[in-house]
Amino acid sequence: MNTRVNSPGHTRAAYKKSVLKDMTTYRLREICIQEKLIKGIANPLNRQELINTILRFRGEDEAMLIEKRAEGGFDRVEEAIKRKLGTRLDDGEAIQNPARMILYRNLALTQFDEYKIRLQDQMGYGTVQKIYQEQKVQVPGYNKPYSGSGLGKARESGQNKYKSLINTNVLLVGENNELCCIMNLTSDGRETESYYLTKSKEQEIRHENIKFYYLLFFSKEESEYLYQTYYEEVDEPVILDYYKIPLADLEIREIEETKAVLSIDFGTSNTTAAVYLNHGYIQKPDRNDLLNEKIKLDDINIVQFLDETKESSVWKPMVPTLVSVADCTNQEDIVYHFGYEARKDTKVKYYDESFSIFYEMKRWVETYNGDQEIIDKKGNTATVKRQDMIRKYLLYVIANAEQRFKCHFKKLHLTSPVKLKEQFISMFTAILPEYEIEGNRMLDEGTAVLYNTITSLIEKKSYYEGERLAALIMDCGGGTTDLSSCEFTIRNEKSSYLVDIETTYENGDTNFGGNNITYRIMQYLKVVFADYYEGKKGVRIEDFLAQAEMDIYRMVDTYGREKVYEKLTEAYNTAEEKIPTKFRYYENRSREEYYMVKNNFYFLFQVAERLKKKFYQGRGILRNRFEASKEQESEDLMITCIDYWTLSVREGQGLKVRHDFPEIVFNIKEIELLLRADIYWIVDRFLNEFYQTGRLSDFSIIKLTGQSCRIDLFREAIKEFIPGKSIEFKPFGKSEASIRDLKLACVRGAAKYITDTTSGLSEVRLINRSPRIPYSISGVTHENEEKKLIYNLAREQTHGTLSRNKGITRLELFLRDGDGKLKFHYLYQNDPDAYEPKTYEEIQDKYKEYRQYIIQDETDNINNTEVKFFIFAAKEQWGFYLVPITREGTQLYLGKDAFYAFENNLWDVNFFDGTK
Repeated sequence: MNTRVNSPGHTRAAYKKSVLKDMTTYRLREICIQEKLIKGIANPLNRQELINTILRFRGEDEAMLIEKRAEGGFDRVEEAIKRKLGTRLDDGEAIQNPARMILYRNLALTQFDEYKIRLQDQMGYGTVQKIYQEQKVQVPGYNKPYSGSGLGKARESGQNKYKSLINTNVLLVGENNELCCIMNLTSDGRETESYYLTKSKEQEIRHENIKFYYLLFFSKEESEYLYQTYYEEVDEPVILDYYKIPLADLEIREIEETKAVLSIDFGTSNTTAAVYLNHGYIQKPDRNDLLNEKIKLDDINIVQFLDETKESSVWKPMVPTLVSVADCTNQEDIVYHFGYEARKDTKVKYYDESFSIFYEMKRWVETYNGDQEIIDKKGNTATVKRQDMIRKYLLYVIANAEQRFKCHFKKLHLTSPVKLKEQFISMFTAILPEYEIEGNRMLDEGTAVLYNTITSLIEKKSYYEGERLAALIMDCGGGTTDLSSCEFTIRNEKSSYLVDIETTYENGDTNFGGNNITYRIMQYLKVVFADYYEGKKGVRIEDFLAQAEMDIYRMVDTYGREKVYEKLTEAYNTAEEKIPTKFRYYENRSREEYYMVKNNFYFLFQVAERLKKKFYQGRGILRNRFEASKEQESEDLMITCIDYWTLSVREGQGLKVRHDFPEIVFNIKEIELLLRADIYWIVDRFLNEFYQTGRLSDFSIIKLTGQSCRIDLFREAIKEFIPGKSIEFKPFGKSEASIRDLKLACVRGAAKYITDTTSGLSEVRLINRSPRIPYSISGVTHENEEKKLIYNLAREQTHGTLSRNKGITRLELFLRDGDGKLKFHYLYQNDPDAYEPKTYEEIQDKYKEYRQYIIQDETDNINNTEVKFFIFAAKEQWGFYLVPITREGTQLYLGKDAFYAFENNLWDVNFFDGTK
């Protein structure tokens, strides 16, 4: 969807046919009402008639570009230009090509390559005057060559004339019009538009030995004929008039394989990728990219991704970790959309849950080989492996890197959370078998961030030789928060730097991240909007946070976080009656009602996310409200533009869609008050023990990473635990660059680490100490008393035993969080037939890494009626083992062991499951 400005201060939406086809009949009728298309309201039109009505009055031209390869299409187009090429139009200087081009087989040409086409409306006044004189542009009523009005008309005429070339198909041909390649002329959609030559990866290149090359440009009508010819074999009486512009030089290359290692930070919400490119990363670097500074040799290069979710396209150094299902008709060739393209699909999904969109795929690490049911935009269903979606998403990221740097990668380094390092190595190795995964040298995310800091210290020479420094790293991402500690020393040796790093996973919360903050804001918005539509208009943040007048931190310390938000939670549940969002409980209602409720959740979540970003990415924004345009924006009031406001509000016995924007202004103070308890709670959970034991003063660096840490409340909460000024941590700004650097610190550190270690600049010695487990594991004795087996946050208490009678068929274990709350039940099925006779030495040999947990004193005192369960934390995996041993006389018997993960997706908080 786009917007058109018809008069000052008034915008009207414009819709593409492809977008309308994805919408439900209900949503199409809603658009007719919203856009005041009387025909659509008065007559009970069917689906196709509704689409035609909207396209007639609010339709947006859709580019018919040849991108996806079709069998025989190239030959049909080549035959068409041989038979139907018409008049070569005189262009003068109105169309200007790049002087030189480099094309790669099996590699896309994108706007990133900056092969720009200049059209007449982009040229100066003198150039237009020259065209007016030499080409004698016919402008009715103006015959004087130097008339200012005449020149203006000439320029306007040129604009209209050459604008028809935008978003069309362009043909690369030889001297005798032999077809070499099919390309496109696209726009970036900005106010001062730039036009680029692009080509899909699928389009082939032929006739590469031709001496002279030309580009054939066509108007939209002729271009659409070429499109129909390529895909449908049309044969209509048409003459293809064209502009023919020569290329000074064209080079066609094959993609080179590089030894450079591509680093990928596979995130919960966003993914980034980077690589260090030296002068020899390939034999022939792309000169065009070097001239445009798209590639910087002997430096870290960040992969850029094109965001086309808005009217103008923007290159960004990260891509959403998001996958949508476009077409699953063919089980063997499922079409997915990734990143920003998938985000565009969410705008349709809010109004029609007829296809699958997957968030937070990173959480699938423990179940990546499991099955996942999917549904496409046409309602087709299929069952796929989760690993297939993760694989295709990562291949998409790699393909973007290969296009940007014109090389083929074979070596990958993928960071992971420290607690799940082994699981991620196993997953990446399994789903990307054709790549060399740097498993032995894989950095966890916290260490990668730290190494980025270490290299900065080395570059600035701001370290003391051999000094042992300690750092505490808090990483608050989109879905999780982790705390790691590191101790490191830097020595300048004879031939390289020697860096010793010891890391420990200290604590974490798999269910607290940026989405929690967004959801908290959503709760408040829902309560306020429900009050507004009730006609009360009197809700304030103080109504729900009774402790607003006192110290919220002390309130959390005394009563806990849930008590702080008790009234808000009650009000949120009450608001469910007015603005329902828990769509899972509407699955037994009508299809229309179900989608209205589902739309409410996704719409409010999106609005909350945008409000969060406005306050915490903007500079000095104190007040904000939602509108369709920025007409009412002022110095002290920021407008967050929403294309269309759509909330289903209960009125009487049914739901009615409301399109009127609530006249409510939100200010930064109430949002900060809303979030203060949440953020203090997570900081207190992580730092309080360090503070109480005095360990906090041991850290000279406190590093905040992850995009959620841009919120000043994190730093404010940390100051509660920092005694005076004994600890310094680097502040960060709210500029876009500062926020971006929070996310890029991890991938930059990984790329620097790989480069330094492979080039011999640094020798890095990594030691991963046993992690501190933020959970406890317990079981029930025969006396019905709960016994702790693994103690949370205690490195020494990571094992225990539990004895039961031999007749036991199942054993239940409990996982509790740091507050003692039950998170999960584990159930072990004891099979008496699975026990095998073993000697103590054989048992020790089988579990040699854990032999200190299965000691002979414990096995010697097992009696003939007893099964003893040995339970101990795994060293390399984020979980624990259960090993059952029994005896008969002097013979030991070993049962079937089991591994259980501490965290799994069965108890993860899922904000998109329809229960919120």
